[in-house]
Amino acid sequence: MIEVTNLAKNYGEYRAVKGVSFSANPGEVVGFLGPNGAGKTTTIRMLATFLPPSSGTARVAGFDIVKEADDVRKKIGYLPEHPPLYGEMTVLEYLNFVARIKAVPGAQLKNAVESTLERCFISDVKHKLCRHLSRGYRQRVGLAQAIVHNPEVIILDEPTSGLDPKQITEIRQLIRSLGEKHTVILSTHILPEVSMVCGKVVIINSGEVVLESSLADLTKERSLEQVFLECIGSEQQQSAA
Repeated sequence: MIEVTNLAKNYGEYRAVKGVSFSANPGEVVGFLGPNGAGKTTTIRMLATFLPPSSGTARVAGFDIVKEADDVRKKIGYLPEHPPLYGEMTVLEYLNFVARIKAVPGAQLKNAVESTLERCFISDVKHKLCRHLSRGYRQRVGLAQAIVHNPEVIILDEPTSGLDPKQITEIRQLIRSLGEKHTVILSTHILPEVSMVCGKVVIINSGEVVLESSLADLTKERSLEQVFLECIGSEQQQSAA
């Protein structure tokens, strides 16, 4: 479903991503882990076709992210770090608008929007203007716009940012349920989040993948935190050498 091969992004002489490779199978929730500044968001933006890669390739739902970017966009739902809301619209108006531009058939549009409101726990604010929402509700509306068209692949960048503990629990349950029918890439630096919802882990540091493995194999003898710190520590030692 997702195949990433030597994907790189340069900004002048600075290499933000240095040849990342990993894969995600259909129905798999992959935790994309790394410290701040590791290259997670840059990689995610390339997969979502928001940024062109400097080199390397990636295929999402069978389509090349550069040569077939329009087809990729039809197959994915993307929640960026800062949700793309229109403040002058109500939540209901916004989701109807997003559903239409993402080509949800007219006969299915009402049900698609209503079910998404319920799944993301935002039915109670559907008549509020987006600009009046709290940060937590804005985040949940951002998640709703990513899934309203029932995409094959869902890419989430820090989806629980700004949520309270109850909201975090609800969104984690939703992400787990999404993994039953969709391929999900969950980019985060929150280790418990990965432990609770993901079946596979990809760890990136300094723009490079330092580990790719199933969560079950990783945590047979050690905690995810121990594995993460070992990966990041070894990479930092190599950089300093």
